Amino acid sequence: MSAVPELHDGAFAHINRYWDRMNNAPAAKLLPGECYVSVSSAELITTVLGSCVSACVWSPKAGVGGMNHFMLPEGERDSGWGPAVSNATRYGTHAMEFLVNELLKLGAERDDLRIKMFGGGRVMAGMSDVGARNIAFLRRYAREEGLEILAEDVGGPWPRKVVFFPASGRVRLKKLVSLHNNTLLEREQDYRRRLEGEDVAGDVELFE
Repeated sequence: MSAVPELHDGAFAHINRYWDRMNNAPAAKLLPGECYVSVSSAELITTVLGSCVSACVWSPKAGVGGMNHFMLPEGERDSGWGPAVSNATRYGTHAMEFLVNELLKLGAERDDLRIKMFGGGRVMAGMSDVGARNIAFLRRYAREEGLEILAEDVGGPWPRKVVFFPASGRVRLKKLVSLHNNTLLEREQDYRRRLEGEDVAGDVELFE
């Protein structure tokens, strides 16, 4: 088995990194609420999405990229970027801001960033369509920040498995017509409960 590349930033030490036998490449697997940025030309990033969304962001010139996995908290309407920024908008903005700032730190230029977005399915019966809110937030964030979404596969009743190759921006996507167990739903429900009791501290910093 080949070695997993050395971790370039201790901020990602908690991420599950392993050797992906199917793709014969090192991989990082994201759970809800996590983010990872890779500097390796061989490494891939993977996750499974239900109601959550992921933004796959990369810089073709710098050869670096990353992915996040998040959802907006429930309980309040999204109020946009105005002075009274809702906690939901604040949380989503933080998830995107962290990812983009990490790429800029690694030499990416803002004008060179590319985005693909996935997820936002309505997979939990009887629950509000939080997936649609996540999709709307990410589209508006990209528009307000001047970042073009090159491709997307969002909505619908399906969970999705996403495999992102950050050096090239290539994505492999599989819609999961049926789940063999409740692990995905349990993880998202646990994540949702954690969000309900979590405040996002500090001001929202929007990119210039």
